[in-house]
Amino acid sequence: MSQGGFDMKKGKKFLLAPSILSADPLAIADSIERTGGEFDWIHVDVMDGHFVPNLSFGPPVVSALRARYPDAFIDVHIMVEPAEDFIDMFAVTRPDLITLHAEATNHVSMALSRVRSLGIHPGVSINPGTSVCLIEPVLSSISLVLVMAVNPGFGGQKFMPEVLLKVRDLVRFRAVHDLEFLIEVDGGVGMDNAADLVSSGCDVLVAGSAIFGDHNSAEAARRIRRQAGL
Repeated sequence: MSQGGFDMKKGKKFLLAPSILSADPLAIADSIERTGGEFDWIHVDVMDGHFVPNLSFGPPVVSALRARYPDAFIDVHIMVEPAEDFIDMFAVTRPDLITLHAEATNHVSMALSRVRSLGIHPGVSINPGTSVCLIEPVLSSISLVLVMAVNPGFGGQKFMPEVLLKVRDLVRFRAVHDLEFLIEVDGGVGMDNAADLVSSGCDVLVAGSAIFGDHNSAEAARRIRRQAGL
């Protein structure tokens, strides 16, 4: 069995994880507060300007989030290369989950094992152009698969509906092999596609612009939940 992915769902139909990449960079905590608690996880997109064409957050931001929200589930998505060089520096900030890209390391199994050895849920991510087949060998030892629905690097991009096929493939693989990893989708997620994602088997919706880009972030989150049928 995988590393207790479904334990993180706490019996919910799906989880909502606002990405602070779309929050006000000068007032991230204020942006989070404006959601009125209408979220399950806090998603942190870490970008190095090398693996993806953008720079974002480092360990101090995750440390500050943990200090401000000691009981929150913090979901750190590292879009960095080589991924294994960044694991320890983020592990000390005490996130609950570290997800790394299969494309960003030549030693994905070893890197995921390192995350797990530090007492953190390990996750693996794939870009839109990467096949699910690439990560099948590690699916029995992880807590989450993150399927990118846009090319990583910038928020506000248009959702690629083709990724729904990957979600369904992962759902089938999980059932056939009696595994427990969660399936998360990031990129262009919002009211227009939340229902399709959840009905396809997605467990965690990462929404950035759809929540933080709305003048009423709390209501935006509630609308996504309603649209997805929760």
